[in-house]
Amino acid sequence: MIECDVFEFLDSAIEDGRIGYAGFSFHDEYEVFKDIVDSYNWSFSQIQYNYMDQNFQAGRAGLEYSASKNMGTVIMEPLRGGCLTKNISDDIKSIWDSTHIHRSPAEWALRYVWNQPQVNVVLSGMSALEQVVENIQIAEHGKVNSLTDDELELYKKVKDAYNSKIHVACTGCNYCMPCKMGVDIPLNLNLLNDVYIYKNMDKPSGNYAFLSAKKMSASSCTECGECLDKCTQNIPINKYLKETRETFEKV
Repeated sequence: MIECDVFEFLDSAIEDGRIGYAGFSFHDEYEVFKDIVDSYNWSFSQIQYNYMDQNFQAGRAGLEYSASKNMGTVIMEPLRGGCLTKNISDDIKSIWDSTHIHRSPAEWALRYVWNQPQVNVVLSGMSALEQVVENIQIAEHGKVNSLTDDELELYKKVKDAYNSKIHVACTGCNYCMPCKMGVDIPLNLNLLNDVYIYKNMDKPSGNYAFLSAKKMSASSCTECGECLDKCTQNIPINKYLKETRETFEKV
């Protein structure tokens, strides 16, 4: 952006009234997020955030960093592409139902994001009028710091229950990277975990298709074995990459 004088364009567009504010949507790691935030006088950023993804991409640290810079924050994926509302397993459901407060999984997820004082706007994909009505009703009660300590404890229990379903014990340390074939090993394994955790193929399949288009998916793995020696968790990476490929390319 710097090389293409994008910031100069943004300044001129704001000055002559073509746009009112300048912001960016983000899909990378926290350190990159900080670099972008510090590069320009942005008005806002858009990041992925929900009660399961507090350490994913910009995450909680990015949310707090942008607030420290007096930037607004728009939240995408508050329901994690529907993963937090579809195919809810009995153990997860029992945790939500353990309280006298009756809320749908969508309301629990949205209320968590709106509870954060650093959040200004929450985006939610809606495909039916009933969902629009429901989200409006939830928004009326989704205030900053409106959740009690007991309610916040439920989110921790639900998160632990989801994490107990993790299939591959990858910590995302990136010691296995770079792969000489260009495979994004941690992200591929993360997508495989998503299938096991959420029993939902929709969102991870879309992300896998994105990796495939960039030649970074498990299908590019030649099973050379170099990553095996680098993995600090002694994960049989080639085995799980093969499973990832079979899972997402079986159609």
